[in-house]
Amino acid sequence: MTMKKQKKLRGLQRRKAISGYLFIMPFILGFSMFMVKPFFQSLYMSFCNVEVDSGGFKNIFAGLSNYIRAFTVDPEFNQMLVEEIGSMCINALAVMVFSFFVAMILNEKFKGRAFVRAIFFLPVILSSGVILGVESNNALLSSVQDMIQENGSSNSITVAIQDILMTSGMGSKIFEVVFDIVDGIYDVAIASGIQIIIFLSGLQTISESMYEAAAIEGCTKWESLWKITFPMISSLFLVNWIYTIIDFCMRSDNAVMEKISDEMIVQINYGYSSALAWVYFLIVMVIIGISSLIISKGVYYYE
Repeated sequence: MTMKKQKKLRGLQRRKAISGYLFIMPFILGFSMFMVKPFFQSLYMSFCNVEVDSGGFKNIFAGLSNYIRAFTVDPEFNQMLVEEIGSMCINALAVMVFSFFVAMILNEKFKGRAFVRAIFFLPVILSSGVILGVESNNALLSSVQDMIQENGSSNSITVAIQDILMTSGMGSKIFEVVFDIVDGIYDVAIASGIQIIIFLSGLQTISESMYEAAAIEGCTKWESLWKITFPMISSLFLVNWIYTIIDFCMRSDNAVMEKISDEMIVQINYGYSSALAWVYFLIVMVIIGISSLIISKGVYYYE
């Protein structure tokens, strides 16, 4: 009987693995056909000085000169790198907390829940390229935004509270970070659409009987949150964390990405821009690897 169960289990796992590979097959084929060659070309280009003439591109091997220039000659890149990585960590944590909190609210039963969920998914639509282009090029929207900033710059309650807390001298750096997050709540909400959906899908897989059994045993809502909710969706924190970091690094207003694009398009310095891109890519991959290793130690996998 045990052998039959093991064979059935192995067969089920094999079928799940095949289904998973079939699901990601379009990405594998697309990456192999269209991304592998440019990927290695950009790596080789980062070690070269690229000259552009009527005959095309000419790669002149220059060793590590582009990388040495990035870290020792170009102070702007180092400053941007430190600022963007720090901003990425703070914003990623804010997005994770905000999206989990909103997903918890949307998982509750109340009237008009589907409509509210649609509203919270709107940031995903609004963050698309077309809508962002309309928003950035709309003179009416920009004039309204300027008027709001002018009218609310000096008499805001938030500014008054910030001034009081900052002048107290206690934890000024912490308050500064918190107020930066509060000021950027629009950006946090815009970046949280996918994470909310992922958290919400995980919350809906938790059986109500688990909470009922916990309540019978005398568990409070707070204890159920830490003993049931967090362990059951802990794997989704890892997924959302990786997605949030990658999403932040690919944003159009990212100073490092703007620097790389400027070197490539304006300065027509393909070798140096490739080196900057690879430095940024490797640093982000190291951050993802270390943070994923730390988070995965607390992930609870259940059958």
